[in-house]
Amino acid sequence: MENFSAILAEAIGLILAGDPTMIAIILLSLKVTLTAVAVSCVIGYPLGAMIGAFRFPLRTPIIVVLNTMMGLPPVVVGLVVYLMLSAAGPLGPLRLLYTPTAMIIAQTILVTPIIAALTRQTIEDLHMEYAEQFASLGVGPWRRVAALLWDARYSLLTVALAGFGRAAAEVGAVIIVGGNINHVTRVMTTTIALETSKGNLELALALGLVLLTIAMFVNGLVYAIRGSAARAAYA
Repeated sequence: MENFSAILAEAIGLILAGDPTMIAIILLSLKVTLTAVAVSCVIGYPLGAMIGAFRFPLRTPIIVVLNTMMGLPPVVVGLVVYLMLSAAGPLGPLRLLYTPTAMIIAQTILVTPIIAALTRQTIEDLHMEYAEQFASLGVGPWRRVAALLWDARYSLLTVALAGFGRAAAEVGAVIIVGGNINHVTRVMTTTIALETSKGNLELALALGLVLLTIAMFVNGLVYAIRGSAARAAYA
């Protein structure tokens, strides 16, 4: 087996050379992950905000279920989505199994509870500060939710980042519903697992480095946005 330094050098060489196969895998990974996170935010932000801002019957059990769903086993989610999309399943006629859309659905199911639960906590804490003002001004429920979401927008970027991290690192669910088909549903995480088992450590490490770089870039971008917002607020 080659030593680590030689494998690392070859991996960096693949990245710098812009290997077409690797680029296609990276682009598909970003498409699937970013779409899933966007859909999860559209669902999770309002859901978490409503649970955090209002008191209603069964609120506590809903919070417990939501927090529990943050730890959903990916392979279980993959199995459920597989059964729903298979030929014998209720959504079989849509022919979505082994497509990027199936992978997006699986990731959305995994990420939405994380987005909703973290949003709920953020909005609940913020609502405690504004509750009396809302009551005195007679702000309606929908305007209240909108105001809280807008005021917490920078904190919610961090929430979205947490969802992105979960989606970007996902293997179990996407390999079940996507099938890891070359040039169709092969993404970075599934390729890393496959190429490592085949002994092609250079490509696996190259994709791992790209995945880490993307995560660091997104994290740095969110940090920079929050820093700019904080400086503007005190300017």
